[in-house]
Amino acid sequence: MVSAPRIAIDAMGGDVGPAVMCAGAALAHSRRPDLSFLMFGDESAIRAELAAHPAIAGVTEVVHTPDTISAEDKPSQAIRRTKTTSMGRAIASVKAGEAHAAVSGGNTGALMAMAKLTFRTMKGIDRPALAALLPTLGENDLVMLDLGANTESDARNLVQFAVMGAAYARVVLDLDHPRVQLLNIGTEELKGTDELKEAAAILREADYLGMRFEGFIEGDKISRGNVDVVVTDGFSGNIALKSLEGTARFVTDLLRRAFTSSIRSKIGFLISRPATELLKHHLDPNNHNGAVFLGLNGLVVKSHGSANEKGVANAIRVAARMVREDLTRKIIEDLDNISAHRTQQAAK
Repeated sequence: MVSAPRIAIDAMGGDVGPAVMCAGAALAHSRRPDLSFLMFGDESAIRAELAAHPAIAGVTEVVHTPDTISAEDKPSQAIRRTKTTSMGRAIASVKAGEAHAAVSGGNTGALMAMAKLTFRTMKGIDRPALAALLPTLGENDLVMLDLGANTESDARNLVQFAVMGAAYARVVLDLDHPRVQLLNIGTEELKGTDELKEAAAILREADYLGMRFEGFIEGDKISRGNVDVVVTDGFSGNIALKSLEGTARFVTDLLRRAFTSSIRSKIGFLISRPATELLKHHLDPNNHNGAVFLGLNGLVVKSHGSANEKGVANAIRVAARMVREDLTRKIIEDLDNISAHRTQQAAK
């Protein structure tokens, strides 16, 4: 187990680049002084920003890279420039053992392609999945995956996603046996595709794993707080995620418009301000920033491109916690348990 994680940072990724990435690293370090950083990008631009954060100057190594992946670059184009870009070099540093995990706010498709090519998938995993934390009305956030890495997934993939998601929830949510459900169009056992039904049948028998499988969940129940891990294919997951984010923006914009429509409503806003501030905090994506590529032989965290320094700090926190808790080992152990169980069943 690593006690002092070193995080590789793509300083040029995201909408702001070195300014917010350096500020986020400084904020993360103020919370956990055992962190150190390996930053990749335009050296002069990075050092100019680091000058404003002297507290991390002694724990940050800067590596100059002449190239940057843009939001418009296709994954195939990005892969050809792996060795010259800040994103590619950050990922490669984890592969080389120079850092324990990588964080980038850049092009998601390019990051996924580079990470998959560099690390390859873990033994027992057919496809990696993109997982993220989402807010709920319950006592803790929930883990949802896949959020866009795979547009189609069969029953075997969904079972693997459930195993990875549960292991991730045990690490980031401090849950011994997280509640796991499959996203479906209904909660009845007969509802859904053949792939969903088959995956559910397998997971119902997996009581030897560190999870509690509780069947299906519909989209309108995701945020109620009654589930810890929601599993789906990347196509449905990405649509669900964007719908949730859009609804959150709709609610906040609607409240803003309502509270500024008249003098009376402005007075009402002042009275209800503590409640609206709590709502704003709960819906702020920076408080849940840090999506993870699960299933690879290396740790990579995707930060929102528009994340502020608090959001970047949270993404770094997620990366560091996965390192400290040895998430990869926990996933491998659960996959081995599934293989052993299948062998025993076949021998009967």
